[in-house]
Amino acid sequence: MRYREDKPGDLERARTTVAEWRKQNPAGTEEQLIDALGSQFHSEYGPVLRGMLFAFDRDHAANTEPDTP
Repeated sequence: MRYREDKPGDLERARTTVAEWRKQNPAGTEEQLIDALGSQFHSEYGPVLRGMLFAFDRDHAANTEPDTP
């Protein structure tokens, strides 16, 4: 998919949709995400959705560092 084919709201819609999917499927895989959501987006949007999932997981990872006094 070329950048100019992207519609202005596609990225935000993808972020929101992936976040909602992850909250409902905390152990879901990238393949399951694509199977569930891929048809809602451009046929070549798979890498974008995977990237959104990675970013969501990174941003919402539990803090594993011990608390400092």
